[in-house]
Parts: sequence; C-alpha cells; structure tokens
Amino acid sequence: MTNLLPSTPPPAAPDASQRKGGGKLTGKMGGISLALTVLAFSAPLSVVSGFIPVTIIFGGEGAPFGFILATVILLLFSIGYVTMTKRVDKPGAFYAFVSRGLGKSMGLGAAFLAVASYLLVHVGNLAWFGICVQALIGGFGGPATPWYVWSLTGWAAISILGYFNIELSAKVLTVVMALEVGLIMIFSIFTLVQGGADGLSAAPLLPTEFLKGDIGITLLFAVLVFMGFEATALFRDEVRNPNITIPRATYGAVIFVGVLYTLACYALVTAFGSEAVEVANATPTEMFPMAVSQYVATVFVQIALVLVATSAIAAALSIHNVVARYAYNLGYDQALPHSLSRVHPKHHSPYIASNTVAVVTGAVLVLIAVLRLDEGLLYAQLIGMGSVGVLSLYALVSVAVITWFVLRRDTFPDNAFKTYVAPGIAAAALVIVVVLATLNFHQLVGGDPGQYTWLLTPLPIAMVAGIIVASYFRRNKPARYARLGRSDYAKD
Repeated sequence: MTNLLPSTPPPAAPDASQRKGGGKLTGKMGGISLALTVLAFSAPLSVVSGFIPVTIIFGGEGAPFGFILATVILLLFSIGYVTMTKRVDKPGAFYAFVSRGLGKSMGLGAAFLAVASYLLVHVGNLAWFGICVQALIGGFGGPATPWYVWSLTGWAAISILGYFNIELSAKVLTVVMALEVGLIMIFSIFTLVQGGADGLSAAPLLPTEFLKGDIGITLLFAVLVFMGFEATALFRDEVRNPNITIPRATYGAVIFVGVLYTLACYALVTAFGSEAVEVANATPTEMFPMAVSQYVATVFVQIALVLVATSAIAAALSIHNVVARYAYNLGYDQALPHSLSRVHPKHHSPYIASNTVAVVTGAVLVLIAVLRLDEGLLYAQLIGMGSVGVLSLYALVSVAVITWFVLRRDTFPDNAFKTYVAPGIAAAALVIVVVLATLNFHQLVGGDPGQYTWLLTPLPIAMVAGIIVASYFRRNKPARYARLGRSDYAKD
C-alpha cells in the first residue's frame, strides 16, 4: 500500500487532451441549502407514508427507538466522515476517501459501486414518481395513464435543472422540502396534542419496547431512510467555506432527519395506540392517510398525495446531481472520458456529466417501458439494490477513515474518538446492517426469502470492474493512475 503514503508521485501535468476538460465547479451554497439539497434524497414524505409503517410492522410499538438508534450510528459515521473532509481537501466523497484510506484501486472500485448504486436508486425513484402521478390522477377521477409517461416527464424536468448551476436545483428542493416537512410536522403536532388513540406514552421511545420487536430488520429500515446525507462532501467546490459548511450540513442533515422520523414514527404509533401494529400489517399504505384524515383534516390527505409525488421527483433531482458529480470527478481523473469534467462557462455546472447521466437514465426508463416490466415490483427492487450498495460504502468509508489516520497518526494527531473510536463503532454497526440487508433482501423488494438475492450481483461486479480498471491504469498508464482519487486536490 505504498501508494497511500506522501511519497506517491504527483500526477503528471495535463497535456492538450486533458485541457479539454478538468474545469472546477463553483458555487455559493450555504449550509442550509446544502443540507436541504441532500435531504431531498431521502424523500421524507415518501418515507413517512411508505417506510415507517413497514418499520412498525417489524419493530412494533418500539419502532421509534429504532430511528433514535439509527441516528446515533450515523452520527458516529459522520464524525469520522467530517473529520476526513477537513483533511482531504477534495470533492470526491466516497471515491476520494476510499482512495486515500485503502488505495486507488479500492477507491475506483468504490466510485464505480457508488455510480451503479445511485443510478439504480435514481431510476427506481423516477419509476416511483410515475406510479405516484398515475395514482394521483386516478384518485382525482382522471383517466388511466401509463406510469412511464410521467416518469419520462419528470426525467425531462430533472435533466433540464441538472444542466444549470446547483443553486437553481437547491432553490427548487428547498421549496419542496419545506412543504414536505411542514405537512409531516402538522400531522405529528396535531396527533400528539390530541393524545392519539390511547394517550401519550414514553414506551415507544425506550429500548425495552424496541427489544420486543425484530431488532435487525427494524434497524435496517431505520438506517436506510437516512440515505443521501453522505453526499455533502461531493459539493465541496460549490459551497461557501467548505470546511465549515460541509460539517454543519452533514451533522444538521443527520440530526434533522433523525428527529423528524423519530417524531413522525412516534406520532404514527400514538395515532393508533395498541392497534398500531395491526393497522400497519393490514393496510401499511393507508396507515398515514388514515391518521392524517382522523387527526388533521381530510383535505390534507389530498395534499399529501400530491406532495408524495413531488417528494419522489425531488429525490430524483437530488440523486441526479449526486451521480453527475461522481461522473464529473471520474472524468476529471480520466477514469471515465475526460469530457465529463467539462464545466459550463456560464452556469458553472458539470453539464456534460449531467447530460450523460440523463441519457443513461432515460434509456433505461424507455427500456423498462418497452419490455413492459412490472413497475410496481421493479421500483422497489431498483431502490433496494442501490440502497444496499450505498450502505456498503458507508461501512467501507468508515474503515478507510481509520486506515488513513493510522497511516498519518504522526502528521495528523487528531482526536482519537473522531478518527478511530467513532468510525470504528460505525463500521461495525454498518457491517451488521449490510449483512442484515443482504440476508433479508426479500423484505426490501418483496418475494420469498432468497428469491431475489441474485439481484445484488451487479454491486460486486461494479466494484470489481473499478478495481480492474485501476489495475490496468497502474500497469499501462501510470500517469493516469496517479490522478485517481482526485490526488491533485489532496493535502498530505
């Protein structure tokens, strides 16, 4: 692993072909805008109406504590992650951090895995958006329409927004997030003020009640819904004062999501009291609308249906921007075509990378429509596959953080809790979550135990492909190999 040490040769000076790309992204996003940009990834209203009832099925009345535990685990992950962002001054996120901690080959493997995972979630979210709009039109008495028409409409809107500066997307996502969070808070406050079905109780927030349920599956679903906050480091070049903004946005996103989902889960359990698990099992998709209708007002059910659709498209926009920046970073290092790193002279956006992601995503959506695949099952499978990949990267990055600081313990004697203890605990917990996700994949996507586990095969294939490409560069293109991991940005 000699390539990890400061003696690594600097990347070769760019030649004429390299100067065709390699521009630097710019922007002035603040902490709140960045946090909301990545928070939209998790689609809060979709989580509250879809995922939380499923969490209650497995966690019982103690499900809210599962979100508390997930918040603690991901805060521990964030401590190591944020500490790394201050020491490795580059925008590659998983790609950059794993390259630094575990070597360039593993780093490129992590980057390929990240791109594959986020693309899977992205296509799944677009399919989900189409299903939501289709159901929304039908619910208001409109005609039956194909889901893919709306998915492609949403795809077109996202493709246009992705072409412009991230600050435009941030403004759109801020509005959508404000509406989503506002509705969730209205529901939670109204329900708790009225005391729910059986009055308020502290039991759902205690570990004793949590231990009565299926701990592993509950924790798995609770951790999954945080996905997206880790993308803060990708936008390093597009925020003001990154060493201040990124930590604030990362911690803020985890804490905000943790509090929001814990409160919403507690309110949903309280709304039905002792019958909460029974209702969740019988009608999981109707649980949230029923509670909103009973404790708030029927009109808010219709508003919720609209906002679930906007939640899905906001999540897709957030993911699109994440994938585009991974493609930009890989293009910058010439691990992918260097043209992907071109920056628009006016909008300062990775427009070639964004357009490429749009073309790939659109092609997949068209293929799904032509093959007439079951979109109801497919969207869950795609999101489930991608989620397992991202969770695996959480664990891998935690190990990379520890390794990087071990190798540089004399140069960077940072606080041991930040560099070893917190990421170590997070890595152990996240490995358990990944194992649970693999063993219980059918719980994420439907079907019988083991029936769809084979769907996870593309994830290790993507990882291995990245490692093979890096190995090829190392043997045949050493100058290009030296660039991997955004080494030109590193401060060793």
